[in-house]
Amino acid sequence: MENTMDYMDDWFSDPDLWQHNNSFSFNMTAANTSSVHMGIMSPVMDKTINILLIIVLFITMVSLGCTMEVSKIKGHIVKPKGVAIAALAQYGVMPLTAFCLAKFSITAFQLAEMTAVVVLICGCCPGGSVSNILALALQGDMNLSIVMTSCSTVLALGMMPLLLYLYCQGFTNLQNAVPYVDIIISLFMILIPCGIGILINYYRPQYAKTITKVGLLILMIAVIVIGILSSIGIGDSILMVLSPPLMAIGALMPLIGYSFGYIISSIFRLNQSERRTVAMETGCQNIQLCSTILKIAFPPTVVGSLFLFPLVYASFQLIEASMLIVVFRCHQWFTRKQKDTYQPATTEDKPKELCEGTV
Repeated sequence: MENTMDYMDDWFSDPDLWQHNNSFSFNMTAANTSSVHMGIMSPVMDKTINILLIIVLFITMVSLGCTMEVSKIKGHIVKPKGVAIAALAQYGVMPLTAFCLAKFSITAFQLAEMTAVVVLICGCCPGGSVSNILALALQGDMNLSIVMTSCSTVLALGMMPLLLYLYCQGFTNLQNAVPYVDIIISLFMILIPCGIGILINYYRPQYAKTITKVGLLILMIAVIVIGILSSIGIGDSILMVLSPPLMAIGALMPLIGYSFGYIISSIFRLNQSERRTVAMETGCQNIQLCSTILKIAFPPTVVGSLFLFPLVYASFQLIEASMLIVVFRCHQWFTRKQKDTYQPATTEDKPKELCEGTV
């Protein structure tokens, strides 16, 4: 395992390898990426964060696989309406939203075009495991949620490189900016731990729930640790990720995803629980995968502190989802209260004298 991690880290992060990589030969001057070069980490810190990201992604994908049941997946494959609509929302709404927001920000605020690559990669990522928890909190269809996450992860092998290629054509200097081969390798690598999780759930289901809970706990702790290490290593340049344009993008993307996921599923007349599920699955991205790709597939001199953008996205993703959950719960409470208030009284609820008078 350790040798595999070292190999992956050396392959993706060695700048010498990138000097011979023709897929990353775009004009850095024309792309105006001088601002991205700020805050380059020390090699030790950079490698530490790379390894941490790979380990966390591995554990998270195993825990995600432990939530998948072969029988339920087969059921949704036989009746694929919900999954098809969800895939349309996931790979239709989010990449287009990312493209429009990135294009507007670069035009209006003169941001570096590397910013567009980061936003596009985030928008083209598959759904994440957090969406399952949020769908559960909204009383969504958990089977659909899990199958959606599974299918979007598998579809990412083809859809993510294809969408990145198509949308990068809309920018002057990004046609060759995305390392497609390395992204595909990263996507293949996440299918292995996901498959391990599925096998654990199939052959040892008694361990699946424990592994899932531990995986989510490790993910939350790792987000904090990686955020702290990155802040120390990058220094003041972390403020670049917290700039108003990027904060606005991070806030608008999940909100648009939630909204259009619900609208699209309503148009196709899915039931209410399925609509809430599709909404959560559309707006929630696999930020662990996004951060890992940005950190290990791009040299530190190119990506700089922008690999932390998925953490900004995740923060708004959770804040906005929490607000929706509160609104949903309040609506449920008021609806239930109104039903109890206006429910007609039965003979058991009437005064005893009235009951005797009617006999």
